[in-house]
Amino acid sequence: MKTRNINIILILVVIILAIAPMVIYSGLGEDDGYFGGADGAAGEVIEESGYEPWFSSLWEPPSGEIESLLFAVQAAIGAIIIGYFVGYWKAESKYKKDDENK
Repeated sequence: MKTRNINIILILVVIILAIAPMVIYSGLGEDDGYFGGADGAAGEVIEESGYEPWFSSLWEPPSGEIESLLFAVQAAIGAIIIGYFVGYWKAESKYKKDDENK
């Protein structure tokens, strides 16, 4: 019964954490300066310093949506690789423990 109460409390905390930013910043977006991120601020500082890039991209995606898609695919591939190795090492340690106990 105690673990059930803890699970309910944790679920409520997650729901509150997910909804709180939406309530706090409702109606405010990037135009108002919220959720801009460090990349945008760093880019502005670099442009103001007069830096000129010495390299340009070989290929630019035709739209922001395709750029986001490619980034998501790259992140998914990285997560799959990391998950594979974490699972492999966990299974390997489990089988080593089983062999030692026999």
